[in-house]
Amino acid sequence: MSTTQRTAEVVLVDYGLGNLRSATRGLERAGAEVTLTDDPADFDAADGIVLPGVGAFSEGMDNAGPFREPLVEAAADGKPLFGICLGMQMLLTSSEEAEHVGQGDVKGLDLIPGRNVRFDEGQKVPHMGWNELSVQREHPISDGIDGEYAYFVHSYYAAPDSDDAVVATTDYDIDFPAIVVNEAGNVFGTQFHPEKSGETGLRILRNFVEYCIER
Repeated sequence: MSTTQRTAEVVLVDYGLGNLRSATRGLERAGAEVTLTDDPADFDAADGIVLPGVGAFSEGMDNAGPFREPLVEAAADGKPLFGICLGMQMLLTSSEEAEHVGQGDVKGLDLIPGRNVRFDEGQKVPHMGWNELSVQREHPISDGIDGEYAYFVHSYYAAPDSDDAVVATTDYDIDFPAIVVNEAGNVFGTQFHPEKSGETGLRILRNFVEYCIER
């Protein structure tokens, strides 16, 4: 008797600022069936949601406005939600970035309590390049990646309210979170780009796909 292995149905949120082509390709390589969507109604049937992101925090939150409530509701229902780079920063409560460029206080999704902060004066920004990952706590997304390298491009980093939110760190003159997670464990994000991080990134995307299937 033959059996068919189930794949994860993943929606990739298109709100105008994502690295959509490479993220789609990476997720498909990891075994997901990917739907690129600008319609929050597609969240309901999905096994997991990916929130990509490249650019500024304020623009990201503005563009993602129609998705804000559906993303919060999906997270509350226990659906896996994976934020990448800016998408990860949007999972937090706020960011210094909007204030730094004179755009006031911009609210994030507040799914992981905390704030995104700018690297200190004297540190070259953006931080760009390959950095080693140091896993701090167990979570399915970080399985098999301790000591591996991932690709970062950013000027701000997450400072969660709770140390328990930090799954993995990396070093750029200071240790900062590379992977963060909410208390329930179903909302998480990477400051780096897994879709640009070679075999390490592919491992993380496969971890995400497997997590979606097993939920």
